Amino acid sequence: MHIQLSDKFTTSKLVRFTMSSILMMVFISIYSVVDGFFVGRYVGSNGLAAVNIVFPLIMTIGSFGFMLGTGGTAEVARAMGEKRDQAANQYFSLLTLVTVLMGIFLSLLAFIFMEPLCYFMGASELIIDDSVTYGRICTLGSVFFMLQGFFQSFFVTAERPKMGFYLSIFSGISNIFLDWLLIGVFGMGLSGAAIATVCGFMISGLIPVFYFFSDNSSRLQFAKPGQDVSMILRSMGNGASEMVTNISRSLITVLFNVQLMQLLGEDGVAAISVMLYIEFVFTAVLIGFSIGAAPVIGYHFGARNGEELKNLHHSCLKIVGLVSVVMFIISELAASVLVSIFVVNNPALIELTVQGFRVFAVSFLFCGINIFASAYFTALGNGRASAMISFIRTLVLQVTMILLLPKFFGIQGIWMALPVAEALTLGLTFWYFSQQQSIYKIRPTDW
Repeated sequence: MHIQLSDKFTTSKLVRFTMSSILMMVFISIYSVVDGFFVGRYVGSNGLAAVNIVFPLIMTIGSFGFMLGTGGTAEVARAMGEKRDQAANQYFSLLTLVTVLMGIFLSLLAFIFMEPLCYFMGASELIIDDSVTYGRICTLGSVFFMLQGFFQSFFVTAERPKMGFYLSIFSGISNIFLDWLLIGVFGMGLSGAAIATVCGFMISGLIPVFYFFSDNSSRLQFAKPGQDVSMILRSMGNGASEMVTNISRSLITVLFNVQLMQLLGEDGVAAISVMLYIEFVFTAVLIGFSIGAAPVIGYHFGARNGEELKNLHHSCLKIVGLVSVVMFIISELAASVLVSIFVVNNPALIELTVQGFRVFAVSFLFCGINIFASAYFTALGNGRASAMISFIRTLVLQVTMILLLPKFFGIQGIWMALPVAEALTLGLTFWYFSQQQSIYKIRPTDW
């Protein structure tokens, strides 16, 4: 049965509606870390460290597309809820154009300044050449990576979440196959990994462009872009928290790399690379759910359905809480198996990573609700609350803990940083939830 944004959502219906977004994000996260899998097995720990040096930069560029996508869906979904479909298509078209232009500009900057950027992000002389090579090739596909993140959100708003999922499978399988072919068969090393990644970006970034240009049956299609600068600024403001989250993740990775390069050298960077890869896949479930639920929340907010908003909020918290606990249990019980996917023939590195990951994984108990909260407030157009949660969580608490805890606990302090930061953020998140109770009283007659 086709589920529409205007439906009344039970918990089970919400799970069904968001499942495509969840699976899409999980699959995207898996193929995003496939480079690490093949590089770790065929190139070694230094190659894995080089990939992790560049990864924050690529994610930072991509975060601008994610910002315009998540912030823009709030504007578009609200327009749809207000029965302004033509305006919704114009908003969507203008945001797509802005994403492409921004992507071209950022990619050129990154390509030109790749070497100093790699040094800044913690590269040593041993891995600088590999880092620059991998990074420059990846930036050639950055525009498509931005469009991929942008369209992830809009496929849900267009009521075609399965299309995003199928597209992610297609691009993911292509990336995995090319990684195997270029790295495992032809021995192209990091260059092969980067080329495979760019090809995956192109598939998932270009196909949606052709789809929305066609006379499709979804709720959205390209139209003549409007010139609503204020809408673009609102979208950037609404999506700023998601951008902050992604950029902060990149900054956190850089700080981990710098700290661990000083304490343990390249093996330390390789260890945190594995932990962050696993975390990326696990939290993709929470991010995918949040992406899928946000347009539903935005639609009912635009339609002034306060009672439905309250039901959605409670259902979302139950789902996110259960997933968080399950992820923590899996991490603790299967730590050795998960680490061994990326690291082979290096018992010392495996032992170091497993011990650290069991502490690191405590963060899964707390991060789910914090991730959902950011998307929730973005969907309500409350960019300030969303941005504050993301800003305090990442740029304040996570950064502080990574810099502070190792001074008292050494290496253990590195692994403890994210769990402590996520736990402290949870208090702020529930305070913001308590301040938002009035929206559940709004009715369609309140126009």
